[in-house]
Amino acid sequence: MATKFLLVGNGAREHAIAAALCANKNVCLYAYMSARNPGIEALCRSSGGSAALGNIHAPAPIAEWALKQGIEIAFPSPDAVLAAGVSDELIKRGIRVAAPTKAASRIEWDKAFLRQLMEQGRIPGCPKYGFFKQPGELDGFIDSLGGQVAVKPVGLTGGKGVAVVGYQLKDAAEAKAYARAVLTQGIGGAGVIIEEKLEGEEFTLQAFCDGRALIPMPAVQDHKRANVGDTGPNTGGMGAYSGPGHLLPFLTQAQYDEAFKVMQKVARILDLEANIRFSGVMYGQFMLTAKGIYLIEINARFGDPEAVNVLALLQTPLSSVFETISHGGRLSKMKVKFKSEATVVKYLVPTGYPAKAVPPSPLIVDAKKLKSSKAELFYASVDARADGLYTASSRALAILGVGKTIAEAEKKAEAGCSAVAGPVWHRPDIGTKELIEKRIAHIKQLRGK
Repeated sequence: MATKFLLVGNGAREHAIAAALCANKNVCLYAYMSARNPGIEALCRSSGGSAALGNIHAPAPIAEWALKQGIEIAFPSPDAVLAAGVSDELIKRGIRVAAPTKAASRIEWDKAFLRQLMEQGRIPGCPKYGFFKQPGELDGFIDSLGGQVAVKPVGLTGGKGVAVVGYQLKDAAEAKAYARAVLTQGIGGAGVIIEEKLEGEEFTLQAFCDGRALIPMPAVQDHKRANVGDTGPNTGGMGAYSGPGHLLPFLTQAQYDEAFKVMQKVARILDLEANIRFSGVMYGQFMLTAKGIYLIEINARFGDPEAVNVLALLQTPLSSVFETISHGGRLSKMKVKFKSEATVVKYLVPTGYPAKAVPPSPLIVDAKKLKSSKAELFYASVDARADGLYTASSRALAILGVGKTIAEAEKKAEAGCSAVAGPVWHRPDIGTKELIEKRIAHIKQLRGK
């Protein structure tokens, strides 16, 4: 008999999760979404389940609907959903959950909590930082770091709240002004984190976690900046790539292992010091610098688009992994396998993104051209109407290419992008040889310093 799984969320990340779950024919998928995702809806129908629309941040209605459907295992996905306590309500109603509780996901929605945990556990990779609720000491702390800082709202901002001197901020004066704005306007909650600016290459390492045991996934490099050559404003992510052998061209196995150990220590200190067991997907954002590995942040869910990259390589049924996590304490006995191939994901975003997208406009996907490209399409922020597909306000479609090399995967992803017509654009340089060589040269330059 098929297991009834509930997925909460409706982006391209959730479409990739839904596709991975439905790769197991013994899964009956249900989805609770805030907007229609045609890809998720189709998977629900084909697996014998159904989808509902509603407020994905409202725990009680979600739990009530789940009980009516006879849901056995649930996976609430986006960060704000976890912070709203959806996992807690489902657990309270007797439904097993493979995602963290509100208390466990605090490592994402409270950046000060994470840094304090790292200090308590003497976990390496913590940059110099200060946490402020009042603006009185901001200027002095920023000056003590030579004005070279990153300003971070303490809470959730949809991945767009962090501003760094030399990128989004011109100088120390702008850093001080932005930090004050975070406090006075309540951006991302009550408080602001000021951290030393780190120079290096960022990468993402995700891991399945049952509270004690962690199983790492392939490393991925996301591209937050909007424009070619890593210029322009920060976005929710314009695309990402992963390399063959689960590493990145600038990342060694020893550095990968070092980052993974940091995540293991975070899970352990969370359990020992805070008496909180983290079950679900842990997402570590790291910076490889000349001085070693630093932890930028930890998130309590799959990355977007990083989920699309890693789930394309997952060979073990995701449903089995989630089922094991939901039972608690059994992940260490499970062998989770990933293909040793490369992936490239490119996001098609509406004209005007990220500042202000154009009004909803038609999108046309040439199915024949998409198939010949050997790329896969995942729906993100789109509006599926009776007369076709329309853009919405955010990232519209994620296009995935998989290959034996990054170059092969990039070629497929780029060809897949050309199969979509409409007022959308993307970063064509993601996964290209030129951009990757730039990353490698950057690390060599830092080591030379």
